[in-house]
Amino acid sequence: MKDKIIINFTPTGLIPKKNQTKFVPVYNHEIVDDVKRAYEAGISMVHLHIRDEVTQQSCYKKEKYAQIIGGIREFAPDLIICVSTSGRIYSDYNKRADVLQLEGVLKPDMASLTLSSLNFNNQVSVNEPELITKLAQEMLERGIKPELEAFDIGMINYAKYLIKKGILIPPFYFNLIFGNIACAQADLLHIGLMINDLPDQAIFSLGGVGDFQRCVNSIAISIGCGVRVGLEDNIWYDSERTRLATNIELIQRVKEFAKVNEKEIMTSTELRAVLGLKKGFGEYGVNNE
Repeated sequence: MKDKIIINFTPTGLIPKKNQTKFVPVYNHEIVDDVKRAYEAGISMVHLHIRDEVTQQSCYKKEKYAQIIGGIREFAPDLIICVSTSGRIYSDYNKRADVLQLEGVLKPDMASLTLSSLNFNNQVSVNEPELITKLAQEMLERGIKPELEAFDIGMINYAKYLIKKGILIPPFYFNLIFGNIACAQADLLHIGLMINDLPDQAIFSLGGVGDFQRCVNSIAISIGCGVRVGLEDNIWYDSERTRLATNIELIQRVKEFAKVNEKEIMTSTELRAVLGLKKGFGEYGVNNE
């Protein structure tokens, strides 16, 4: 698998709105349609946020997640689906854990777990230690694999603390995210330090915020790890910000980078085996057999 690249597709996020770019999918059918195009292009997994269709604000309700997950699984029964438990808008545990209650064919395979509080440009994401632990425990009990989000080395260290407590079980999947104003920056030193600090049995993808997305995508592919890509992190196609991107354009560029580097894209079926997930096609979440 060393020559195969994970594409972790992040279509929506909770920040871009239609007045910033008409290409960001915020309505249910738009999110499902963008995931369909991405699936046909060969992504390995999708990281979902949902929006209120009137206000375009972030939403947490499992019923809305169910509509989108159900729509995706009609055409992609094997695709790994990761849902968000973000603390950027909601700090209440019950709201953040609501989506973890879905079961059957609507059950997510994975759910995001940000490993500390952090500041964005104009906003804070609050992740208290007790809440992180409770979310991790809920995921463990429900057979949902955490997508461990780390913006600096301290967050990786906190993951190791949870591993020692037996709350995180290998293999581990990390998103290492670079370029946020208050966290690790998108340079080779920060990237190398964070990769070096990962625990054994860690599979990881690299993501870059804003103007750093293309640079970090390039680095990730050149070293042979996963790529986090999509309009959640960056709405522009070029660094001069003269052209708004579409999700499929960002994915196609990653595929071009991979081709130049003689790397193949890992299928969702292959990634399921690597991460210890059930096979899909009606069976979702962690494979405990």
